[in-house]
Amino acid sequence: MIVGLRQMLVGYWLTMVFAFLVTGIVIQHATCGVHNSMWDYGTPSPKYFSIAIGITATPAYFALMVSHGVTRRMFSVAAGIYLTGAAAATSVLWVLVHRVEHALYSWQGRPGNLTNPHRFTSTSQVGLVFTEFFLLILSHEVAGWLLGITFFRFGFWRGVLLLPLALLPAAAAESLLVAEWLAAVLNNAGYHRPPLAVAVPAVLVVSALGLYAGYRVLRPVAVKPGKG
Repeated sequence: MIVGLRQMLVGYWLTMVFAFLVTGIVIQHATCGVHNSMWDYGTPSPKYFSIAIGITATPAYFALMVSHGVTRRMFSVAAGIYLTGAAAATSVLWVLVHRVEHALYSWQGRPGNLTNPHRFTSTSQVGLVFTEFFLLILSHEVAGWLLGITFFRFGFWRGVLLLPLALLPAAAAESLLVAEWLAAVLNNAGYHRPPLAVAVPAVLVVSALGLYAGYRVLRPVAVKPGKG
């Protein structure tokens, strides 16, 4: 999984850094009037990319690994380890680039205001920055994991019907963390987000249950014979 998905993941990292940090800084130098964090504009992106990572895992690797003697249980464990590691690595990247951007803004005498609502008020709160992104990315990866499994096992139409259930981990994280663009919508609706002491363990539990649910759905799936 690491070898096969490395190009997809690293390619995404490089694209984001180039598009939002390098290009963003050039734009700011050219306009001399932008005072908001350019990197913060890209903060919703890793959630949705992570759904794609989760979706890819089962269709790409299940038949190959199981046909070579890997049990469904070990495949699910490996997927859980990979998705957790990918979420942690992406979160570390987000923390580092936020700090690099902050240093550049400070050097230029610009405030670097955050555009989106977050659980942190400053990018110097490294622990909160990492926690927010890790939980959001992991929960969306798990949602993608369930999406990939349900469509892989049940086909397109039944997969569509199961969409609400598959997306539960992502929906739970959004409603518990209430960060980024969705936060403004929920706040305007009068919704009050729970404290981190409640949100963090709740998101972790929901994500773990989502990984286990995916394993349970995969258990009876037969390896489909290759075509052609």
